[in-house]
Amino acid sequence: MPDTADHFLLICTTCKGGPSVGSMRDMLADRLPKGFAIRAIDCMAGCDHPGTVGFQAKNKAQYLFGDIQTTQDIEALAEFAEQYRQSPDGWTNATDRPRPLLTKTLSRMPRIAQEVPS
Repeated sequence: MPDTADHFLLICTTCKGGPSVGSMRDMLADRLPKGFAIRAIDCMAGCDHPGTVGFQAKNKAQYLFGDIQTTQDIEALAEFAEQYRQSPDGWTNATDRPRPLLTKTLSRMPRIAQEVPS
């Protein structure tokens, strides 16, 4: 069966002090919306915020969250994944995100706009 994922949840493999990649993967695998895949990534430069997780999709804003430590944080990531999936450009307001992620957003990078040839 071909991989149909077009949205990705990225989990840092080098974070020290947060949940392991395996435990995060296990807790999230069955809770993510259809079309999501989990990718283990070597260092996302969130070292001061162990448990760094990113969201990525083509033509959408990208997010980086840190200090993911608790079951509530994991549940919030699953909830955000649905929000992110439904957003046409990936853009969400901080106050609309699940409450546990409110202070855990490390960055939001805008989508790369397609350049129109002149």
